[in-house]
Amino acid sequence: MSAPDSARSSASSVQERPANLDVAMDAMEFAACVSEGRAELSACPLAEGAFIAADLVAATKLDPRAVRLRLDRVMLGADPESALDALLQTGVLSALLPEVQAMVNFSDGEWRHKDVWKHTKQVVRQAECKLEVRWGALFHDIGKVKTRSISPDGKVQFLGHAEVGTRMFDKLERRLGLFGHEQALQSSVRFLVLHHLRAAQYDKSWTDSAVRRFTRDIGEHLGDLLCLSRADITTKRPEKKKRGIDQLDALAGRIASLAMEDAVVPPLPSGVGDEMMKAFGLKPSRLIGDIKRALEAGVESGAIVSHQPCDYYVELVRTDRARFGIPEAQ
Repeated sequence: MSAPDSARSSASSVQERPANLDVAMDAMEFAACVSEGRAELSACPLAEGAFIAADLVAATKLDPRAVRLRLDRVMLGADPESALDALLQTGVLSALLPEVQAMVNFSDGEWRHKDVWKHTKQVVRQAECKLEVRWGALFHDIGKVKTRSISPDGKVQFLGHAEVGTRMFDKLERRLGLFGHEQALQSSVRFLVLHHLRAAQYDKSWTDSAVRRFTRDIGEHLGDLLCLSRADITTKRPEKKKRGIDQLDALAGRIASLAMEDAVVPPLPSGVGDEMMKAFGLKPSRLIGDIKRALEAGVESGAIVSHQPCDYYVELVRTDRARFGIPEAQ
């Protein structure tokens, strides 16, 4: 056999050799123990890069539920930072979650930008010990690897990285099926990755309508999103950290205040439906409910002022009958 033929044969045998999946499970179990404080990273019984999958198909042969069981322990332990380093050291991270491994040493060096991997590990540690939040923390910046650019003034930018990261998460899930048996958790993690920047965009100049719209858009994920946003502040500058926390606290305060206000005083006055029927000669019907819902939607969007007298809303409807479904003849 010639040297080239021998090389091709050797390469083929490497590709055909199945990955040692038991080593992968052992590596994840070790990482889980590190996170739980039952093992030291320096005492890893496995060689560096012990689990190496030449192609990622081998990693997909692992039982998704068994993988999740161990990785959940990694995420929820007291020391997830060291545990994630254990996954990196043993080769599991590159084989199973290459999207996460790609952040290692990324955006450092010549761009003088913080290492996204170190930042991510810190966010995971700082986040509330809750699966949705910690998984969201792990994936929230994976899109940065594909979106980094440098502005003309030399500023590092990651435009659209939340949207790109969400698509990467979807692709990851199709490949591994880690969350397929828990659709609610998958949906929550995906939502947090997509919207992780929104709370930090808050400014005191936001109108009440803008705050209400934000609250409505985030919905049931509000608490988790605010938690992730707080954890996402990893600056070492005390004044900058305080400014970020104060900003999020102010947003949370306004949300709570408006919720209390709306619970006591609805945005539309009592009896506005009766006044609509009198003004336009309408009978009790679905149309009255539709008008009220249209007015409420206008209030939420900021297009209509809330907490005004009934006459204000009657006149508003009168000037735009078609919009509210009232024929001109009436």
